[in-house]
Amino acid sequence: MAIGTVKFFRPEKGWGAITAAELPDGCDAWVHFSAIEGEGFRELAAGERVEFDYESAQQDSFRYRATRVRRVGAGDHRESPGT
Repeated sequence: MAIGTVKFFRPEKGWGAITAAELPDGCDAWVHFSAIEGEGFRELAAGERVEFDYESAQQDSFRYRATRVRRVGAGDHRESPGT
C-alpha cells in the first residue's frame, strides 16, 4: 500500500486526486468515492493523509486509479472486551 495526501476532492462529483511519492513518474492517482473505505457516500478532504492501493488505468488525464483507500490512523478503533 502507498501512503499519500489528498490533493483535492470534489464531493459534488464524487472524485478527487491523491499524490504520493510511491506513484511512478510523479503522477497523481484518481480516486472515486466508492474506493474509500466505509458505507454510503464517502468523501476526503484536501491535505488528509491516506493509505491506498493503485492500478494503472487511464482515467481522464490520470494514469493511475486509487483503490482500497483508507484514512491513515482511522478505522482500527476496536473496543476491547469488557470496555
